Amino acid sequence: MGGGSNSKRHRVNRGTDSTNTQGIIEGNNLRPQTQVQERVTVLDQHFYDGIPCFADVCFLHKSSSISKVSEMSLLLGRAGTIGCGKILDTIGSSITNLNGGSGFASGAAIKGNGISILAFEVANTIVRGFNLLESLSAGSIRSLKEKVLLSEGVQNLISEDMNELLRIVAADKRKELKVFSNEVIRFGNRSKDTQWHNLDRYLEKISIQLNTERLSRDEAESIMQRLMTSVHLTVKLYHELDAWDKLQQDFQRTDDLAVLSAEIKSQKKQISHLKKKSLWSRSLEEVVEKLVDIVIFLHLEIINVFGNTDYHHEPSIGHMNNCQRLGPAGLALHYANIVLQIDTLVAKSSMPAANTKDSLYQSLPPNIKLVLRSNLPSFDVAEELSVADVKSEIKKTLRWLKPMATNTSKAHHRFGWLGQWANTRYEVNRKSDLMWIETFHHADKDKVEHYILEVLLWLHRLAIRSKTG
Repeated sequence: MGGGSNSKRHRVNRGTDSTNTQGIIEGNNLRPQTQVQERVTVLDQHFYDGIPCFADVCFLHKSSSISKVSEMSLLLGRAGTIGCGKILDTIGSSITNLNGGSGFASGAAIKGNGISILAFEVANTIVRGFNLLESLSAGSIRSLKEKVLLSEGVQNLISEDMNELLRIVAADKRKELKVFSNEVIRFGNRSKDTQWHNLDRYLEKISIQLNTERLSRDEAESIMQRLMTSVHLTVKLYHELDAWDKLQQDFQRTDDLAVLSAEIKSQKKQISHLKKKSLWSRSLEEVVEKLVDIVIFLHLEIINVFGNTDYHHEPSIGHMNNCQRLGPAGLALHYANIVLQIDTLVAKSSMPAANTKDSLYQSLPPNIKLVLRSNLPSFDVAEELSVADVKSEIKKTLRWLKPMATNTSKAHHRFGWLGQWANTRYEVNRKSDLMWIETFHHADKDKVEHYILEVLLWLHRLAIRSKTG
């Protein structure tokens, strides 16, 4: 798969023995195929189960040919064909060389289809893979261990146990990989070339072979950088199409048709140019080929960084160490918004209006309201504390609590079918995305409520102090 258009792939016969394994992909729903069906041939009694079975040595890129393959297959605007390669035919009994004129079934090479409108979804998937790859770099892992996991927010709200924190991060990375690989599988199933169908079964088999030959780090980064170049052009195309749509609407409403006609003509030319240079005109098979190699690399890289822990059999992170985590409970964003509301109130130079404070109170969870009401009647304000003193105490907690809340809000609003880049102008965030460990997602519910209640009591002190002067 990773060898480029001149590599040779051969059909591989398999017997009736099959293994149900757990790997990268779990629980995927397979779409039925009319081109490839499971059957037993009378000729050799071999059973074809629909799983593309490729020899590892042919599947992966060779370091000697990677640069040449990347240069040729990643040229912008190339529609390309994937006519050669090893694919299993419908009966799985003969070994056929698919190069030249000996194509699948009819003897003609299978012509790759352009990505077209799917380019924007493919771009989003590439960005997802790029961010995951970057998050596993040596620098990112060093920053994770030396800064992120040792930050006050993570230590106070999630855990002080470094091993537990690393297990949480590792499970998150595997989930991110599963989302990424599922998207690659979906694109493969949409390919006209049947060798890219049923990739879920193939990746499931490959995932248990820890000695699988794979790309080097440099090769993987080189492929992703080239794909990201196409992504940038695709992002620009997205915004140019949006501008084109607005011009079309203006054309129907204005009397100055001459000026708009010239603009529309110029815009149309720019769009045509970008379609040729971006993912729009690229072969879907060509891009899937690259992304499959990246999936395998990321799977092995996660094992290399965090160890070969089977996260499918780990205790539920939602209730790790007998505590309830906000993310699985669906409360992370709600609690983050409460913290951000408190921060807004504290930042005001004067006391907020009654309706603002009432809005904050109404957003509090019932258990926090109950504890707050029971504490306020016996509450005594120390005479020696000034307004500045009280604000200082509140800010000590908000200094580390607010960043976690802000990250939570950003993480929940970054999603969408086009991702965060669709809201920017031509630029794609080249830095790794926020990790869930930096948000309220894995935060202990009881700990978060404790600190929110503590800040609310200080906020009540501030209100009393402001009135008494």
